Amino acid sequence: MQVLVVNTSQQTGGAAIAARRLVGVLGRHGVKVRMLVAETTQNDPLTLCATSRWRRRLNFIWERFRIFIANGFSRRGLWRVDIACAGTDITQLRVFQEADIIHLHWINQGFLSMKDLQRVLHSGKPVVWTLHDMWPFTGVCHHAGACACFHTHCADCPQLCHPSSSDLSYRLFKKKLKIYKEAPLTFVGCSRWITEQARLSTLTQGHDVLSIPNTFPAAVFHPVASEYERGEARSHFGLPSKGRLLLFACQKVTAPMKGIEILVDALSRIKQSPDLAVVVVGELAEAVANRLSLPVHALGYVSGDSEMARIYHAVDVFVTPSLEENLPNTIMEAMACGTPCVGFEIGGIPEMIAHQEDGYVARYRDIDDLAAGIDYVLADQNHSRLASAAASKALHLWGEEHVVRAYQQVYESLCPNDDNG
Repeated sequence: MQVLVVNTSQQTGGAAIAARRLVGVLGRHGVKVRMLVAETTQNDPLTLCATSRWRRRLNFIWERFRIFIANGFSRRGLWRVDIACAGTDITQLRVFQEADIIHLHWINQGFLSMKDLQRVLHSGKPVVWTLHDMWPFTGVCHHAGACACFHTHCADCPQLCHPSSSDLSYRLFKKKLKIYKEAPLTFVGCSRWITEQARLSTLTQGHDVLSIPNTFPAAVFHPVASEYERGEARSHFGLPSKGRLLLFACQKVTAPMKGIEILVDALSRIKQSPDLAVVVVGELAEAVANRLSLPVHALGYVSGDSEMARIYHAVDVFVTPSLEENLPNTIMEAMACGTPCVGFEIGGIPEMIAHQEDGYVARYRDIDDLAAGIDYVLADQNHSRLASAAASKALHLWGEEHVVRAYQQVYESLCPNDDNG
């Protein structure tokens, strides 16, 4: 059995990280697997590039332009929707033709067009599609919010500037209905929340919708063995050797849905402590440093699992005030490192963090409750208990043995006459 994992990026974004880790895990367990991406950013013998950088960039620009025009020359919704109008035909590639199973992950922003997706789904090969957001079962949006139109048929999309009964969401939903029909397609939600949402969509009817979480490399993300190791992690990044550190990390810290505005307000409401500081990781980290009420250590964008693990080891709590989430890799990684997390009751977060058992789940958009959660986790009588429970839970729920076994069962059900070799 040969599996081809398909994702737009090799390493940028949560879906890329999850897909790349899955490739590594499958390979270590004897599955023949390759990864196909729109562009490569590092050398990896298991990863192939499907197109040239300029072609993918052209596809990306053309799609944004089409959305901009169709949206009445407005930037509203420009980055929250995808219409898959330009892409690359991967079915002609040898690596596709040699594969027994095609495993799609995140394929937007100029990688696969709707026509390309149709070719994949009608190639005769079974297709598994891991859901990192809602786009595969909505019209055009990645996160539907309170909208439930995808339960029946998308239209009048609230994320478009000029919604109508025949807008972009309606037209793309109709295309998806046509190409999904009778396709050998299995959907896999990486959180129970998104799995439940997918099952409500008209687009998934007649297809299996399963739930399998992402995984993480336990050899990298693990609790510190001693306070000396924690001190070494702090020294590595030039962080203070004493005091409590709070971490806020995401790909781009100024992205509105990652909740930086909420974090600013929440930190002004926590119990002030002279030894508490904030570590900010991500693009434009320096841009928010002066807005927070506590001392800030802006580390910028950090790449590599080992470096991120060191950061989790250095801090005392990870706070994610995000307003939209599926199954965040950051929470999984932090918990695996024994770092308790605080987040809102949204998406898959409540199934990751057990309230006041291994972290704190705040009421959605409740700034006071988020601040209370930070205070709760940092309290001396709670922190060590929460940290131990978080590390134990991460290994039990998201360890690679559990995840790879679940995917192997899916693959074997789709190719019953093939073994893993």
